[in-house]
Order: sequence, then structure tokens, then C-alpha cells
Amino acid sequence: MHAGGKFDDSAYKTSGGLHGVGSSVVNALSVYMDVQISREGYIHHDRYERGVPVVELEDGLLPTIGKTRKTGTKVNFLPDDTIFEKTKFRAEEVKSRLHETAYLNPELTIVFDDKRPDSQEHIEYHEPDVILGFIRDLNQKKEVLHDPIYFKGTAEGIEVEAAFQYVNEFHENVLGFCNNIYNAEGGTHLTGFKTTFTTVMNQYARELGILKEKDSNFTGADIRNGMTAIISIKHPDPRFEGQTKTKLDNPDAAKATGKVTGDEIVLYFDRNVETLKKVLSCAEKAAKIRKTEEKAKTNLLTKQKYSFDSNGKLANCESRDAKKCEIFIVEGDSAGGSAKTARNRNYQAILPIRGKILNVEKASIDKVLANAEIKTMINAFGCGFSEGYGNDFDITKLRYDKIIIMADADVDGAHISTLLLTLFYRFMPELIYEGHVYIAMPPLYKVMPKKGEEEYLYDDKALEKYRRTHDGGFTLQRYKGLGEMDADQLWETTLNPETRILKLVEIEDARMASGVTEMLMGTEVPPRRAFIYENATEAELDI
Repeated sequence: MHAGGKFDDSAYKTSGGLHGVGSSVVNALSVYMDVQISREGYIHHDRYERGVPVVELEDGLLPTIGKTRKTGTKVNFLPDDTIFEKTKFRAEEVKSRLHETAYLNPELTIVFDDKRPDSQEHIEYHEPDVILGFIRDLNQKKEVLHDPIYFKGTAEGIEVEAAFQYVNEFHENVLGFCNNIYNAEGGTHLTGFKTTFTTVMNQYARELGILKEKDSNFTGADIRNGMTAIISIKHPDPRFEGQTKTKLDNPDAAKATGKVTGDEIVLYFDRNVETLKKVLSCAEKAAKIRKTEEKAKTNLLTKQKYSFDSNGKLANCESRDAKKCEIFIVEGDSAGGSAKTARNRNYQAILPIRGKILNVEKASIDKVLANAEIKTMINAFGCGFSEGYGNDFDITKLRYDKIIIMADADVDGAHISTLLLTLFYRFMPELIYEGHVYIAMPPLYKVMPKKGEEEYLYDDKALEKYRRTHDGGFTLQRYKGLGEMDADQLWETTLNPETRILKLVEIEDARMASGVTEMLMGTEVPPRRAFIYENATEAELDI
């Protein structure tokens, strides 16, 4: 701790970190961490091994190991394989982060070198088009409605930079950055942008006669329908919620972003009325669908709280304390029946679904809203659906702290899980961002030794390890599906909080997550085929 050098503005004008927690944590979790600092003509050296310093100070200072005309810091570390199961870095994730940083810093050039023998690669990232290039990258495979719009300004000592473009799709993708840090849950800078943009667009809609006097305003979701936007600010004293910096908390960021947005978009749209009309046509389209849904009363959320869904499949829990409750989305009636018998009725709800749900990445919004399985989930969760369609999404109304996907441990089960995650990511992303979505890990095997206790094994690696460490004979049972387990086995392995294994679903890189979701679940086949070829060696086959 206290390894940071950012407690005043003499070293850094803006920065993301402060106390040096990042370097301290990397140090603690590495076999070694080696640091070389080039400044004032010398190379200073420091090194730690499993968190312990191994370089002796000279008169209280780091020793020098050479002279140089360069400046900068080089950090080399190796993750500790006694702590992490996997220590191999995925090149795509590193490259995505470096490319993102280059977009946010147009005068910066970043060099990526992969020197591993089986995957050597050299790339230089330099993006003089700033976040305009970022927007083009995000929308490269989409039907765009106009050229990307860019503006920049300063207010209250905060630099604001933004770019946006509309595409022919029914969802928004608005990304926020503060001091080069991606804020997955947004924050005050995005609030300022969205609020001001909505206000200005409604004013234009009335001036152009698109909204009549008797008409209500477009909602924010209506106006952002089809929008891809990036908001990047440089703040001298940022405040984030939590160490992961997923949400910005500075009130002045909302004011500054709102002021710059209000000034700049008016200047642009006053001179580009045709582009303005295209943007407002997206809002019109979204508002029409929203009003049709409300008129038809297809939204099931008007039902009494904690009611059963229309087909009676939901077996709800008795408790109404959302913090304690959890809902299992279970594949198939047989597994659903076992789960209903095995669960703790006080706080565990079971929702069986029939096979594979609709792939929302390929479907229009009206088909998504008409799908019976999706309607049932919307009704069960209680927090609405994708702002602006029937009922705006409100995470505070979520009835369950944990939404647990419980599918078979095979290819079909993985496909069902992927379809559900695509639905949540595209239309209820706050469920993922705020840590409510989990995947249950049912066992793949049960081993019954001639001597000793029975054990459940969750993958082939666990089975290999068991075979190496157990000399006596044993009987092996492979579960083909959740429906093969009796209620006691299902409780012990998958439902019991004391013994089960759950995977928390997280999004670390929004740009990569959106791109991969579109590639794997979208309509374009060639990119998906290329991805499969490139990553075939990492697949875990179920043969």
C-alpha cells in the first residue's frame, strides 16, 4: 500500500489510481515482480519475489543498474501458479485493452509483442482519429444511419470528449470512461450526457413538429434507440464506487458533461438537420413500439407481486426478502420437477423453461417481446425490461438476489446458457453488471469407491486427478442431465448453498463482450467460423 505517487497534481494532471493498490496486489499475487525506472539519466531497479523485496537499498534509495537517455517505467511480473489455476494470458484480451487505450489517447503509440513461439505477433496501436475511430470499430458490421458525430469541450476544469452514431438496431450501446478507465456501470458522466441529450432532442422534436402539443415527450430510451456512444472525460480528482472503478461518483462530472453536450450538439444539429431527422426517426420508431406494447397490455408486470406466471410453471419461494431469495432457471420439465422437490421452498424459486429460448441477437424487438419464455422471465424477475418497452427497467425492483442458470453439463446445456446470457446482456445488462447472474455447476461424474466415501466430480480434469490419487477400484457414474439426479443428489450438488459451486457472470471488457456476442450469436457466419478455427484448441469437447 501507499505505493502511489498521485496525491497532488505535480506528478500527474489526471490519473485513475491513487494509493498504489494495483501494484501492491500484483506484487502479492506474483512469483516475481521486477521494476525498472528510467529517469534523470539513470536506470533504477527494484524486484520482489512472492511479495518480498530482494533488492537492497543504497542510502535508502533504489540502486542504479545503468545509464540511459530514455524515460519511463518497465514492469515485468509472473502470476503465481500456486494461487491461480490458469496463468496463461489471452492475447485477444490484452490487445483489446491496448487498442481501447490508443483510441482514448490519440498521441500515444502502444506496441504489442507476443514472443511466445507458437503465437508470435507484433502490432502497433496508434489511433489519431480518437474515439471517432472507436465508434467506427464498434459499428463496423452494422447498418449505420449517418457518419459518426464527435465533440470535445471543457467545463468546471473537466475535459469532456464524446462521439456517437446511430445504427439500424433496437438497443443502445453507451460506454463511459474516466481518465482512461472503463466504467462498466456508468456513473455521473453518463447521466449528464443522457439527460442533456434527451432534453435537447425533445426540444428539436417539438420545433420540427414531430411531437405535437398534446404528445408526451420521448423517453430517454426512445431517443437512445440505436445509439452507439462513447463518453470520455478527464477529471482531476475522480471518485469511484469500489476498487474496480466500475462507476463514477463525482456530481461535478454530470454538470460538466451536460454543459459540453448541450452546447456542442446544438451547434452540430443546427447545421445538419437531415442527420437530426434520422436520429429523431429512431426515437419515433422506438416510441411507437413502446406505445403499442402498452396498449396491447402484453407486459405481464402489472400482475400482483409474487404471482405465478401465466402457464403456472414458476414455483415461487415463500420469502419476500429479495436479498435472501434466488431463482433457478432450469432446462426441461423433468429437471424442473426434481428441482422443485429438492429446493428450499423458503427462499429458492424454480422456473423451468422449454428447451432453447429465442436467440435475441437475431430477432426483432417485437418477436423478443412476444416470446412466451422471455415474458415469463420478465414477469418473474419483477424489474422490467430494456428501458422504454412497456415498463422501464428498474434494478431496485428485482425480486431475487441471485438468478441462477441451471443447465445440463453438455453442449446443449452450454448453448441454452449462452442464449440466456445473450438475453440478459442485450436487454437487462444491469443484472450482470450488479452481480446477480450466476451459472450453476452440476457435477459430471459420481465416483463410488469400494472403500471410502463417494465423491462428485465436476469435470474431466477432476476425474483424471481422482484416478491418479486413488489406487483402489471404483464405480463411475456419468450424469447425462440434471433429470437423472434424484432430489437429494440435486440438493447436495447444485442447490445447497453450503456445498454447491456457482460461477458469477462478469463483464470485464464491454467492447470485446459486445463484439463477441454479435459474432457468435448474430447472423454473419464467416466471422463465427473464423473464430471457431482460431480458438479450436481451447475448446472442451463433449464427445
